[in-house]
Amino acid sequence: MGADRAILVLSEQALEPLAVARVIQKLVETEKPDLLLMGKQAIDDDSNCVGQMVAELLEWPQATFASKLELAADQKSAKVTREVDGGLETLAIPLPAVVTADLRLNEPRYASLPGIMKARKKELKEIPVADLGVDVAPRLKILKLETPPKRTGGRKVGSVQELVQVLHSEAKVV
Repeated sequence: MGADRAILVLSEQALEPLAVARVIQKLVETEKPDLLLMGKQAIDDDSNCVGQMVAELLEWPQATFASKLELAADQKSAKVTREVDGGLETLAIPLPAVVTADLRLNEPRYASLPGIMKARKKELKEIPVADLGVDVAPRLKILKLETPPKRTGGRKVGSVQELVQVLHSEAKVV
C-alpha cells in the first residue's frame, strides 16, 4: 500500500502491549522517523494502549484517535483533528510524535495486480525479537476467565408506585 520497505519482528510467543511498545521503541530508535503512525487499538485483545506506551517510552508528544492529519509546510509540526463527544478537537503537536489513527483517518485503496507484483520485490527485513535486546517476558497473568451469569427475564409492573417499591425493596437501588 505504498511502502518502500517493511520490517517484520518475529516472535514465537504472543507479546503483551508493553512488550510490543518496547519493540517499537527499539525500532524507532534505530529508524529515526519523524512521525509514528499507529492504529488506535489491537485486533487480538482489543487493548488501546501501545501507542500511548510508545509515546511515553520515547518521551514524544502524542495525539490519539486521529480522524485527520495535516503536516506543516516545514514538516516540524502537525495538526491532528480527532472526534470527541462534543464535536471535533484539533491539536497542534511538534514532531517527532506518535499519532494513533481512527478509522476515518484514511480510506485504504485496494492493491492492483501490478502493485501486488511490485510489492513482492520490496524489501521485507525479518528480525527475531531476541535480536532487539528487549525484555518481552509476560507480566500479566490471567487468574480467571468466565462468562457472565445469565440474565433473568424482566417483569412488568402496574404503576410507578409499584416500580419505586420494587426498586427499593428488591433491587435495593432507591
